Formats: sequence, structure tokens, C-alpha cells
Amino acid sequence: MKKKTTIYDIAKRLNITAATVSRALNGNSKISEATRKLVSETAKEMNYEQNKLAQALKSGKSYNVGVIVPRIDSNFFASVIRGIEEELYPHGYHVIICQTHDQKTLETENINSLLNAQVDGVLMSISNAQNGNDDSFNALIKKNVPLIFFDRKKDIKGISSVTIDDFKGAYDATKHLIDQGYKRIAHLSNDRSILIFKNRYLGYKQAILDSGLEFDESLVIETHSKVLEGRKTMKKLLEMKHRPDAVFSSSDFTALGAIQEIKESGLRIPEDISVVGFSNEPFTRFMELSITSVDQSPIEMGKLAAQVFLEEVNNDKRVKSEKQVVLTPELIIRKSSLRTPITDKV
Repeated sequence: MKKKTTIYDIAKRLNITAATVSRALNGNSKISEATRKLVSETAKEMNYEQNKLAQALKSGKSYNVGVIVPRIDSNFFASVIRGIEEELYPHGYHVIICQTHDQKTLETENINSLLNAQVDGVLMSISNAQNGNDDSFNALIKKNVPLIFFDRKKDIKGISSVTIDDFKGAYDATKHLIDQGYKRIAHLSNDRSILIFKNRYLGYKQAILDSGLEFDESLVIETHSKVLEGRKTMKKLLEMKHRPDAVFSSSDFTALGAIQEIKESGLRIPEDISVVGFSNEPFTRFMELSITSVDQSPIEMGKLAAQVFLEEVNNDKRVKSEKQVVLTPELIIRKSSLRTPITDKV
């Protein structure tokens, strides 16, 4: 097995001290530019690799950042991660991705693993767990590890977040349905102990009330963000004596399930029932019956979350400066909600 090159090997080659090699490789200004260049070129020629762990111990930075999401098999979270990586990579950071699958125990394990890995910060979208994970969040805070929430957040003093205006997104979606002439609008909600789903419910409800329509709580059903759950929930709504004539879903996946069930029942979309989703997943625009949805600007959300992290981690004074960044959602109107033909907006 070939022996790894050390700074002592480089020092011997150049007839200088190992300390000088070390300082040169670390960009010490006390070492002349010519020497730094010579050491760097020699190190490259000899296939020398710096000890990342030693560098981390010396600088106090690992240049690793943890990103925790409920799941990565959705375009939304994958796009947020892309935005985070695009913003952090130029600054020398690497991203460690963890999934919670909406389970509190996995969320706790992920946070503990990232702490043990000495990450420089954690960017996360919290799980759907009914009970909070305050102990794990406090562990990050006590160790002065920057914690940034995105999309799903928990209100903790001093902790920054990047979200969209879920209330407005839901309000605009519901108002659009009302403007199209729909009057009995159902809402496929999700766990409303999670702030984003609570706000989407409140936005939907306020749009109904502002329009002068009667708000009917029986048209609101809490379900999970899965296609099969959308089908099951829509089946219940279609069995009602006075079924809805439109559906606003807090998730595109649930909306897709609802559409499948509506079609199977023989009803037409949007003539008999209209459907609007939330998140603007890629499939919503590529289907033959394209789905109206609320776009959340996930790449921009990821970039902004990363920027907030960089501001915190580079703050030499370590003065906590809480930021609450709220993006404006955009309603993308397509065939599933319009009674008059349009050219889809991608």
C-alpha cells in the first residue's frame, strides 16, 4: 500500500520546515506569496491531501451543513435542497441530507447524528409529529449551532425561518374558484398542528367568508399528502347528499388522488367539479388535464435559507439576529379549475 504524502515529505522536498509548509497551505499571510505558490504546486504534484478533520478542529468549522426534510421524493423538497446547495457550495460547504418521514423519533435521531458530526448548522423543515421536538431544538441552540427553518417551521424565539405566505396562497386559490362560479368548495387539509396547513385552512376559510358564501365545516377533511388518501377523501365527499362543486387541496398529491376518484365516478373536471392543488409539482403541468396549483418558489426558498445561515455563521459577534423571511406565492391557473378554455401557464 502506497504511503500517504505528509507535510514532512513536502518540507523535505523543498528543504523548508514542516511548520512553513503548514502555514503556506493554510494561506498564512506571513508566508510570502512565492513560497505559498511553490508549496501548493508541490503538494499537488505529490498528491497531498489536507486532513479535513484537523482543519476543522483548528478552524472550529467542519464546513458541513445538515439539511433535514420530511422526504426527498417530492419535487418541492428536492428543489429546496438544490437551492441550498447552489448557495452553499461556492462558500466551501457540503450538505448532509436527512429524512424524517414525518416521524418524531427519526427527526430526533437526525438532529443528534448531525450534532455528533459537528455540522456548522442545520436547515430543516419540521416533521408532522403531533408533539414538538423542543429538546432536540434546544440542544442545537445550547451548542450555538445555527438552526434555520424553511417551509414548515416552529416559532422559537431567536430562530430564523424562510417560508411562503400560506394564508395568501390558500386565499387566492379559493378566491379563484369563487370567481369561476363555484359555491360549495371543499378543502382537503392536512395536520393543522403544523403551521403551514393551519394557515392554508385559515386562508381558505377567510376567502369563503369574504365572498359572502356559507362556510360549511363538513366540507373540510383532514388527510395526508398522498394520492391514495386523496382518493379516499374524495370518495367520502362524493357520497355526501350535497356534494361539493370544487376542491381546494393543501397538497398536489392529494389533489391528484381526488381527480382520479372524480374521473372514476363519471363526473367531469372542471365542468362538474373543479380541483386546485398546492406546491406546483411537475406532474401538475404535464398531465392531459393540467392542475391549477400554488407555486412556492422552492429553489428561491432554499437559496434564502442558505443565505440566512451564512449571515449567522459568519457573524463574528455571534449576536442572534432573528429573521422571518416570507415569500409571496403565485397561483398557476390551468385546466382543472377553469370553465373556459385557456392556454396553460407553465
